[in-house]
Amino acid sequence: MRPIRIATAALTAAALSLPLVVTSATAAPPADQQAAPHSNAKFDRLREAAPKGFYVGTAVAGGGHHLEQDYPDPFTHDRKYRKILGQQFNSVSPENQMKWEFIHPERDTYDFGAADAIVEFAERHRQVVRGHTLLWHSQNPEWLEQGDFSKEELREILREHITTVVGRYAGKIQQWDVANEIFDDQGNLRTQDNIWIRELGPEIIADAFRWAHEADPEARLFFNDYNVESDNAKSDAYYELSQELLAQGVPVHGFSVQAHLSMRYGFPGDLQQNLQRFDDLGLETAVTELDIRMDLPESGVPTAEQQKQQADWYQRVLEACLAVEECNSFTIWGFTDKYSWVPVFFQGEGSATVMTEDFERKPAFYALRSSLKDAKWEQWKESRKRR
Repeated sequence: MRPIRIATAALTAAALSLPLVVTSATAAPPADQQAAPHSNAKFDRLREAAPKGFYVGTAVAGGGHHLEQDYPDPFTHDRKYRKILGQQFNSVSPENQMKWEFIHPERDTYDFGAADAIVEFAERHRQVVRGHTLLWHSQNPEWLEQGDFSKEELREILREHITTVVGRYAGKIQQWDVANEIFDDQGNLRTQDNIWIRELGPEIIADAFRWAHEADPEARLFFNDYNVESDNAKSDAYYELSQELLAQGVPVHGFSVQAHLSMRYGFPGDLQQNLQRFDDLGLETAVTELDIRMDLPESGVPTAEQQKQQADWYQRVLEACLAVEECNSFTIWGFTDKYSWVPVFFQGEGSATVMTEDFERKPAFYALRSSLKDAKWEQWKESRKRR
């Protein structure tokens, strides 16, 4: 996707250096377009606001921490949730349903039920799917982590898993997170807690990409990680590894930043530049798991100032992606606080998504919609010039 906000980049940078002011353009819809919390109106849909060729997505809630909560599986049982999921987004990512512990619970057993349901839902709603994930150190089944396997057996287990899972959804998955979180924050490979790297060596990373490509030559294959939004030791490690693998002809197609951000810390102001250097390598880039958590007051309700800052950050992440030519996929990690993972894992923090537990839209939602509309308008103007 070509950069579509170049003409306004300077104005955007200047605006972001000023205190955030709530306006109808960034934090709320115009007075004559105030939609209900789950409106059917096309103007109120993120997917309709997005420029052509740009995918705005969300994680599909299920598995993981949801199993410990006092509600049934969200995707299966919450009709309002599914309705908004289909209306608002043109891309979906299984939150947990394609991870090893769910899709491959026993060595000789696969459970494709939940993953199949998501892929079928996406097909019905004209959505693409991001597959998540194939090689990771976390959420592996007990039979794998505690099994007594030779190196040859372990290698075959991974090859067979990738071939089976990727092959099952060949032609139905747009992007795969092939290697997920393989470096620590110091830029060192996880040689202890990642069973694949520990037992089989770093070379297994290239093999995973090769096997995935053989199983589905059309899918785009990504590295994916957190704390790589800035140019730092961790993202440098991915940059160097990407260079090495590309030089070897390994089918690595993309690098993605998860972007689990906290307002306790500063905004990654060099996000665009970091994405751009991977783009310059010839890789696609993506934002895959964006949420922006905050320390909540005792009331549990964020202040107006907190919501304004959050809207600003959501918008800045999106605009960084829009400004990079091959950043075509932008995913938020859940769209409602009702099912967010944040309060479960980050004590005292929450309100990280773009909708409340009652599906009411926050300023962050309107900030995203505004930037998407601006990008679509710029794209249309550029297309008119080329006629």
